[in-house]
Amino acid sequence: MTINSQALRFSLLLALVALPAQADSIFNPERQTAQIADGIFMIRHADPLRGWVHGNTIVVVGEREVLVVDSTQTPSAAREDIAQIRRWTSKPVRYVLNTHWHADHNGGNAEYAKAFPAAAIVAHKQTAELMDVYAPTLAANWIKQATQMRDTAVRRLQEGKSSEGKPLTETERASLEAVKPQAEQMFIDAKDFVYQAPTLTFDRELTIDLGRREVRILHPGRANTAGDAVAYLPREKVLITGDIAVHPIPYAFDGYPADWSDTLLALARLDVDVIVPGHGGLLHGRDYLVRLSGLLSAVVSQVDREFRKNPEVTLEEVKKAMDLEAYRQAFAGSDRPAQMFFDMSIGSSLVELAFHERKQR
Repeated sequence: MTINSQALRFSLLLALVALPAQADSIFNPERQTAQIADGIFMIRHADPLRGWVHGNTIVVVGEREVLVVDSTQTPSAAREDIAQIRRWTSKPVRYVLNTHWHADHNGGNAEYAKAFPAAAIVAHKQTAELMDVYAPTLAANWIKQATQMRDTAVRRLQEGKSSEGKPLTETERASLEAVKPQAEQMFIDAKDFVYQAPTLTFDRELTIDLGRREVRILHPGRANTAGDAVAYLPREKVLITGDIAVHPIPYAFDGYPADWSDTLLALARLDVDVIVPGHGGLLHGRDYLVRLSGLLSAVVSQVDREFRKNPEVTLEEVKKAMDLEAYRQAFAGSDRPAQMFFDMSIGSSLVELAFHERKQR
């Protein structure tokens, strides 16, 4: 996820929020690995900066070669993953799938190209086009945003006060102190970053045989971006969704809300036992896809309702009229950071996307 100004403000606020005790949350302070099935692994990365993210990386090993889904945001994280893959298997990485254009899912491409020169970088054709547009400014944006976060953290530590003017607690102080070394690592990664574009693009579907292991790469429709791709292993009944599905709170800073809801239902019709989201822990069954579709559909329907009442309705009026409390409780529960993220991602950003989408009809 590329951090926009709204998300950056939220990241600075999150630096003062205590980590929740629940196992799956919008935070991920520690790197974790899991075996999904025989020869299928997941890497969930530690957040590079508090409020920043890496996409999940999935490693699929066949008899001949390996497919990697999403290459993280930074060169250093990608190198760590490559070292882990080499501990899991001696087979070469032959394909690296970028599920969409957001840099937290493809920033490590060049490290894979360096380590495995024969590897194809795979993406939907629209994803490749958008990566070409946004990649030239990526490293500069990392430096700009990490500098702002570092400077804000230093200032608050010197003042001993939070953004609300209250004295820092020990937990808040520790969170702010962690920002400086994390920002320094982002500066190093920015200097190391080299853009590697996709080398193999597709439109609707691409089937890959890794050696007695078939992977279907699908573009199921517009969702989080115009070029979302998923990886589906029909024999193993595993679906790797990218940011079409994120747990526990969807990332709705880009996208096509009406189509997104339909795309989720299309994925829910696949024969799937395990779902690997773009961020968050493993999910079992298809219920979460249906729940996400319901949330998106509810936002679209409520926005449509306001336009039917008044075709000249403003965005602020629409936001005030939204009733998403039941969904906020279902997705965020009583966890404060999750509630805050829901309000930004869904209550603000998704509603705005649906508003402009409706206005253009």
